[in-house]
Amino acid sequence: MDFLIVLASLAFLMFVAYRGYSVILFAPIAAMGAVLFIDPNLVAPMFTGLFMDKMVGFVKNFFPVFLLGAVFGKVIELSGFSKSIVAAVIRIIGRERAMLAIVVVCGLLTYGGVSLFVVVFAVYPFAAEMFRQGGIPKRLIPGTIALGAFTFTMDSLPGTPQIQNIIPTTFFKTDIYAAPWLGTIGGVFILICGLSYLEWCRRRAAAAGEGYGEGHSNEPEPIDSANLAHPVIAILPLVMVGVMNKVFTSAIPALYGEKVSFIPAVIGKAAPVVQQTKAVAAIWAVEGALLIGIATVFVFGWKMVFSKFGEGSKSAIGGALLATMNTASEYGFGAVIAALPGFLVVANALSAIPNPLINEAITVTSLAGITGSASGGMGIALAAMAETFIANANAAGIPLEVFHRVASMASGGMDTLPHNGAVITLLAVTGLTHRQSYKDIFAITCIKTLAVFVVIGVFYATGIV
Repeated sequence: MDFLIVLASLAFLMFVAYRGYSVILFAPIAAMGAVLFIDPNLVAPMFTGLFMDKMVGFVKNFFPVFLLGAVFGKVIELSGFSKSIVAAVIRIIGRERAMLAIVVVCGLLTYGGVSLFVVVFAVYPFAAEMFRQGGIPKRLIPGTIALGAFTFTMDSLPGTPQIQNIIPTTFFKTDIYAAPWLGTIGGVFILICGLSYLEWCRRRAAAAGEGYGEGHSNEPEPIDSANLAHPVIAILPLVMVGVMNKVFTSAIPALYGEKVSFIPAVIGKAAPVVQQTKAVAAIWAVEGALLIGIATVFVFGWKMVFSKFGEGSKSAIGGALLATMNTASEYGFGAVIAALPGFLVVANALSAIPNPLINEAITVTSLAGITGSASGGMGIALAAMAETFIANANAAGIPLEVFHRVASMASGGMDTLPHNGAVITLLAVTGLTHRQSYKDIFAITCIKTLAVFVVIGVFYATGIV
């Protein structure tokens, strides 16, 4: 019975997310509803002592990353740098290779630290124009953008500053460059298979005489490419984020040592504050790199940015708050569910999977699929089972860097089910429906999920990290 209550709670949260309701409201309702059916006396204590504690802990660790990432993406957009980068890549690759050009642009922006949602808005007008000129069906645009923005540069390639690559650092005490060879191999696998699939779709459509199509909604206005910044200037903030991220990752542990302690300057006796450096070094590195990226945009694009920054920053902050609270609520939900007796059935079933890496991959990608959120599903899985994963890693002699990369990649596997927020946004922006375009997004999702197990196979076959 306890297991059925846990299952019902997960199903309820998935249902309300699919229907478009806010998980900020319904995650605590789902969690406390499960507690109510098991032990009504524990509802208030578990809400305050566990749900809110874990939720606030997530906000404390990750809100600055969400905020700085949103502001960075917004100033890249306001400055026109994103349009300049897109236009330059299209000139280099060629309009006849529209799909490759859009995937490369999305990858550059995502790997440079721009939010996935910002990438969708920035790239769609160019994708629509290129697909129209190339006679490629518009229905293939969402799958193309999903491959470029939601896959290999989101969580596979080492060093990506996206949140899906940052969350594991706090559990495994790794950095965002964890398992660089495995991440690169997985990223290349996704890119090659994804492009091959999209090209196969394009050829099939061409053979059937299908073109861009007519009567589409949300068609973008013609692009004005005049007065765009030089592409070298436009890409400089992205380069600075990547370079400084690496610099800070090496410099912070050397500067601060294993821990930092200080006594607050307050009246009376105050206990010293101790911060373990390794637990937050990766987060500090990303935050510092994003600050420098934002400053670089202001230095080279201040004329364009300053006039619109007031309103633009409000929308960026609102988006960052919403994204943080959505994920934090799911994180608190996971902590409560993991504390219930029924979760032992789930944990025992997963522990029956003998291989520790496959165990982790299935756990993370399943919960990401259920919640429709890569970061939310991974947060639930790691909040509940990180200690088990670490014990398994130590017992099997597997570096925690491998567990980091598998968790990160698995979170971006089945997360893009139909109720995923990024998928819904992508289809809304492009003016297409699930019926028209979701099958291609799902195909990319399957390729991405398969890549996790390819990476695991490569590790066991070669031992490389």
